[in-house]
Amino acid sequence: MTDSYKILVVDDERDLCEILQFNLASEGFDIEVAYSGEEALNKSIDRFDLLLLDVMMGGMSGFKLADKIRRELGLSVPIIFLTARETENDLLTGFNVGADDYLSKPFSIKELTARIKAVLRRGKQVETKAKVISIDTMELDLNRKSVVIDQENILLTRKEFEILAMLISNKGKYLSRQEILDRIWSDDVIVTERNVDVNIARLRKKIGDYGNCIKGRSGYGYSFEN
Repeated sequence: MTDSYKILVVDDERDLCEILQFNLASEGFDIEVAYSGEEALNKSIDRFDLLLLDVMMGGMSGFKLADKIRRELGLSVPIIFLTARETENDLLTGFNVGADDYLSKPFSIKELTARIKAVLRRGKQVETKAKVISIDTMELDLNRKSVVIDQENILLTRKEFEILAMLISNKGKYLSRQEILDRIWSDDVIVTERNVDVNIARLRKKIGDYGNCIKGRSGYGYSFEN
């Protein structure tokens, strides 16, 4: 399964990069290396099937790099974080910025290879799923970030679209305001739970009758139910 997979390793430890490049290439992966987040961003990230990012690097951290890849570049390329730190906050931060897995140093090449293959398998399964979500006469195109209701394009802001997609992807489940904030807003932006309420109020108006499907429940958050 490895022949066509390109992996970018981003780590400021040159010795570790050399070890990873040699061993992962031996497993059949096509490996490129960047020694900083800044260097990684100068590459065409969308060429890669998976990224291995060190969390603690001089300059841009792995978390910041992942955040830029997810939010600014809008890419969903799988990410595995490599880190010497393993606190609960680090784990939560990693997954909040879009990590697919998290591996603590020191680790064995065998374990890393197994994690990589597992993430790539999950990615293949996701690719086979429809990129358009349809609910009666409403369609969300997850690639184009567009919403059509009764064959009419509905203009949403990026935040409004992301909130709607998040709620519909978790249909029937209540998501707290904090969960929505953590997923939709960048960690370096100062926002409050009121921002969620304001965006949902605007979203409800824009999607007409479907706005009634967005349910709010005190102490629980918001849910999409139809």
